[in-house]
Amino acid sequence: MTAVDQIRDVEHERSALVEESILPTLLGQRPIGMLGYAWIWVGIAVIIATYSLGAAGVGGGVPLSTVVLIILLANIGIGAVMLMTADIGTEHGLTFAVYLRAPFGVHGTHLPAMSRGLVAAMWFGIQTYLGALALNGIGQYFFGFDSWAVWYGVFALVQIANTASGIKSVERLASLAAPAIIAISVWMYFTLEGVAETQGINIWTFQATGEMSLLVLFIANLGFWSTMAIDVPNLTRFVRTKAGARGFMARNRNIFAGQLLALPITQAFIAGLGAVSFIATGNWNPVEVIQGQEQGFALVLLLALVVLAQWSTNNSANLIPSALTFINLAPRLINYKMAVVIAGIVGTLCFPWQILNNLFVFLGYYGAFLSAVGGIMVADYYLLRKRRINVPDLYKLDGQFRYMGGFNPAGLIAWIVAGGVAAWYSQYAFIIGFPMGLVIYLVLMKVMVLGSHPQQEIESGYSNEYLATSEGKSWVYMGQGQFTRMTEAEAQGRTIGREDL
Repeated sequence: MTAVDQIRDVEHERSALVEESILPTLLGQRPIGMLGYAWIWVGIAVIIATYSLGAAGVGGGVPLSTVVLIILLANIGIGAVMLMTADIGTEHGLTFAVYLRAPFGVHGTHLPAMSRGLVAAMWFGIQTYLGALALNGIGQYFFGFDSWAVWYGVFALVQIANTASGIKSVERLASLAAPAIIAISVWMYFTLEGVAETQGINIWTFQATGEMSLLVLFIANLGFWSTMAIDVPNLTRFVRTKAGARGFMARNRNIFAGQLLALPITQAFIAGLGAVSFIATGNWNPVEVIQGQEQGFALVLLLALVVLAQWSTNNSANLIPSALTFINLAPRLINYKMAVVIAGIVGTLCFPWQILNNLFVFLGYYGAFLSAVGGIMVADYYLLRKRRINVPDLYKLDGQFRYMGGFNPAGLIAWIVAGGVAAWYSQYAFIIGFPMGLVIYLVLMKVMVLGSHPQQEIESGYSNEYLATSEGKSWVYMGQGQFTRMTEAEAQGRTIGREDL
């Protein structure tokens, strides 16, 4: 039996820690290029809640130009954090939840991973609800049919089917939706500017009475995408990467445009739309403002923007992360398509129309705990292991990541303490949770864990045997808990379900 034949025989093997969709992706299974990844981030950044960020700034007395600049800089900052955690996907092909087995343990991973997975499912429900309201508006216009609940069900099923079809389907939607979203958003800007002009308001010189701190505005926007800053490996494991790219820039070159251009520019522009809407009408939601003024084809275009925006964000930022955490929870029972369906059901059962009424309280508290996870990940991956990971042991119940009964006390203590303090000072959550999680984790690992639970990648003197892409190789599962590293040529001809994930 050849190596390739052996691989094919074990593709659908399952165990307590193994399921094909959470195995490392091979270099040949990464279809997303630079432009495709950037389009995905354009789609992710356009969500209804973004409008309120800009409105909060101008409402607090900050000039529009300053608001846009602050939001741009904040998103460049969070984009830089994303670049750091993204390397987990580009180097090793690992999902977020599987990687967390290293700093939290093979069982401990479920606590932080599921906290992110449940939040992602809730966001799916929130955005599907907003999309359903837009679809209901279209249905009323064309058919006289009024039932957002029916449209919610239809929209949820379509999104679930699209995401379950795999990463290629997600990328195709993004490449179609993103240009349309940009075009409609530009139309919205000029429409809102016209509304302001009819009232004698210059949007660029307008200044409300208020004293919002620029630091508070910066931090609020920094924390907005803290969720994606930690689980971005779920996407980057599918981004094309050059085999043998040792330098960070070369290995992640297809990611830079998405994180440092597409996300910051789109986020700043969409938040600016919310600010302009607030200046012109006192309502931060431009969709509601224009919906009350437009009719006919213009109204349909506006509502189409809402639908596309929610759909393109839900696929990449909510359904995929949530599904992968559910698989990680029970690999023996749950496959990828089933997990996407579960994520959709959970997102609906959380009654998203109720969460929407307390959205920013919700954002503040869960963002605090997830910011601590980000600090722990950076400390573990870069400072402790220097990018080397004993990937085979991530899939073993009795390997080095078992720690104390499957839990790593260093990771859990750092997460609870740093997350708790950040939540207490939720206004400054990200700049507290991230560095505190990083420092506490690093100290506890060196003081109380490494002595009794040695890590092979560290004990080896940081051997390159624990690298993958940098060595021109991929981690390949051979069955029965065994892994090997193969070059792309050695793995060529494989047939594997993860190609369609």
